[in-house]
This record gives sequence, C-alpha cells and structure tokens, in this order.
Amino acid sequence: MPQEPCITGLWTPLSLVFPTMVYTLTYVTTFAIFASAQTMRQTWAEKYGPQEDLPFSGPLSFAHLPYSKCLDVANNSHLFDIAILGVPFDSAVTYRPGARFGPYGIRSGSRRISPYLGYTTAWGYNPYDQNTTIMDCGDVPTIPFDIPMAMDQIDTAYSTLIQRPVATESNFGSNITKNAAKDGKPHPRIMTLGGDHAIILPILRSLHSIYGEIAVIHFDSHLDTWPVQGLYGATNNTITHGTMFWTAMNEGLIAKGNSIHAGIRCMMTGYKDIQNDQQVGFSMITTDDIEELGTGGIIEAIKRRVADKPVYISIDIDVVDPGLAPATGTPEPGGWTTREVKRILRGLAGMNIIGADLVEVAPAYDTNAESTTIVAAGIVHDLLSVLIGREPSRVSFKNPVHGSTAGRRRRLA
Repeated sequence: MPQEPCITGLWTPLSLVFPTMVYTLTYVTTFAIFASAQTMRQTWAEKYGPQEDLPFSGPLSFAHLPYSKCLDVANNSHLFDIAILGVPFDSAVTYRPGARFGPYGIRSGSRRISPYLGYTTAWGYNPYDQNTTIMDCGDVPTIPFDIPMAMDQIDTAYSTLIQRPVATESNFGSNITKNAAKDGKPHPRIMTLGGDHAIILPILRSLHSIYGEIAVIHFDSHLDTWPVQGLYGATNNTITHGTMFWTAMNEGLIAKGNSIHAGIRCMMTGYKDIQNDQQVGFSMITTDDIEELGTGGIIEAIKRRVADKPVYISIDIDVVDPGLAPATGTPEPGGWTTREVKRILRGLAGMNIIGADLVEVAPAYDTNAESTTIVAAGIVHDLLSVLIGREPSRVSFKNPVHGSTAGRRRRLA
C-alpha cells in the first residue's frame, strides 16, 4: 500500500521559518518606529523656548544680568549704561577681614532677582526694562598684598569703564552725566560691589577727573574721616577703610558743604572726631534722628544738603542693624532697619547721581540663611532703580483685609 504523507516532515521546515519571519518583522517595524521618532523629536527651543536660568542655576552674575569681563580688550564693544563692578579687596580693614568675598556674596544673594522678576510694589516698575542697559562687568582683580597698587588698579579699572561710550544716549543717566561732566559727554555709571570701604578713594579720584568735586551721600554707622597721621601709631599716610574721606578731602575730591553722613552711631575717641569730620566737609544724620525726622525728614535733609551737585551714594552694609545684617567687619548695634534704608533710597530717585557702591559685606560672618547677602542684594536692586532715575510710581491695589481700594503714593520726596 502507498505510504501516507508524513505530516510531521511537511511542517517541520515551516516551524523553523515562522519564528524567524516574526522576529524579522518585529525588528524592522521597531527600527522604523524608532527612526521615525528620531526624525520627529523636537529640539529644546522648539519644545520649551529659551534656556532660562532658574534662581538656583546658571552662571553667577548679579540678578542673572548679562555678564562680560568688560576690562578685557576683546570686550570693548560691549556697551552699557550702568555697569555692575565687583572690587574684592579688604586689605585696608581695621577689624574683621572678609569683605573680599563681598562681591561674590552679593551676587549670590541676588539669585532670586532677574530681568524677568524685578518689579516691586515699592517702586512700581522693573528697573531692568527701563531703556537702560545694565551689565555685570565682573570683578577688578585687585592685589591683596600692596594697598597703593590695589588703589591704582581700582582707579584704572573704573576710569576705563566710565570713559566708554554709553549704550543709550536718550535716557536719564546719559542726560545727567552729560550735563555734569566737564567734557559735556554722557558717561556710563557704575554700581560697585565691595570690598572694604577704602575702595571709594580711587573711585572718587576717577570720578573727579570727569565731574570735578563730588557730593557724597554716605550711609554708614562710622564717620570714616579719621586723620591718617598717627592712626594706631602709624607714621605714614595710611589708607584704611576709616581714613579714606580724610585723604579725599586733602586731594580736593569731595564737595565741602554738600556731603552728608546718614545712620551714624559708632563709638568715637571724643568730640575731636566730630570736629575732624566737620573739617572734611560732612554734615551728619545719626541713627536716632529717624525717631524725630522720620524717613521723609531724612530724605529732605539729604536733598537740601546735596542740592544740585553731582552726587555719589556710598552704602556701608553696617548702616543696617546687625540683627538684620550681621556679616560685616565692624558691626555696631542699634542700626536702621532694611525697610528704613530702602525707603530713604527711594526718596533719592531723580537726583544727579553719578555712581554708587555697597561695601563691607563679609559673608563668612553671615547666618545659614544668608541674611546679609540677601539684604545687600535687595539694596543694590534699589540702587539700580535710583541710578535709572525714575521716581517710584503710585500703586493701587485691593486691600484684602478691608476690601477697599487703596492708592499708595510711593514718591517719598
């Protein structure tokens, strides 16, 4: 009889081929899908837009502003109206060192501020969108071993930047500098981050070459007008953070009769210190004067004293009470609050301000919460608004407690 076909023999080759076909088809399909996904994958810019820095990310510049090493020849084309310039120098202190780390600390304290997060109800506007180009120009690499050389480095750096053309010739800063400058040209202005307070001496030397005698509004708990001769037994003309205004007077840099201290409360050797201070040409507002005058009265006193002179604002962080800003070299108890200092600054907007600094921040003495550097960054933010020159605006808002609409006039002059 004929044999039956072998079913097993017939299907055995198919059983070997079928899994191979399935595997191949699966592989080809998966590869095609993956290749298609690769082709269609969006770029970051397409999906998320610009690469914005978060408060805790990105390179460290003040308020996440554009950064440039402006002193380098390669960056001469980088123009600005206001430069933020760090001066990490503290070799002229008489007590606790550490202010050389101030520029880094202040920038670090500004991490939550940005060009997109700069509006406050106190000012009623954002200083970073006011037709004024602000650039962080990095730090002056000041040598810590040679004070006269460091003073020259600061003078040279400052002069280099204020001689540069402005980015905008039609704003408040350009108008006041053009009117005040001896050459009749607009000049950039600098917001300096110190550093100990001695850095103001080379700054005044540099500014004097452009503007002549300068009125100084000096926020500090100390006078800083000690005669240099004989300080701590020294026989030479010592430059310290407590003698620089005496030297500035002798060099004819300060406008006598138009300069003023604000927030004085330090220990002194005696009444002679006040007599020396008067010889330098300052008048004085003490910390306690705020009880009688209020912030408005202090603003008026400052404006009367300065008049229409070109004016430089210098703020030692120790004008603020050490309970709020402890990280400084020579703390004095009983200072003004941060809020009081900021209110006074708002009242100075519109004056002929040609520069400003915030000095004596020594982050090593700060709290774990970075209290001092955050306070300092907030004050610098206000100083930038003062330099821009636009006065605080009226802000209206719904009172959540009383349900009424309140109009608050923020103009304190």
